[in-house]
Amino acid sequence: MSANTSPRGGALLLVMAGALAAMTGTTAVFITHEHAWRYLVATGCFVQFLGWMLHNRRRKDGAR
Repeated sequence: MSANTSPRGGALLLVMAGALAAMTGTTAVFITHEHAWRYLVATGCFVQFLGWMLHNRRRKDGAR
């Protein structure tokens, strides 16, 4: 038994981190009305996309 219980833990961590960054950026845009926060939203969405792609790629390789 390995210490890592989920082989997709890193991919799902990227998904959650991206979602958190996107939500934080969205909240900051609405509160401060500064357009610079939109870069955080875009980065968060991109990180979330990468996480889902990594998760799906590992799943296609035979993982449950």
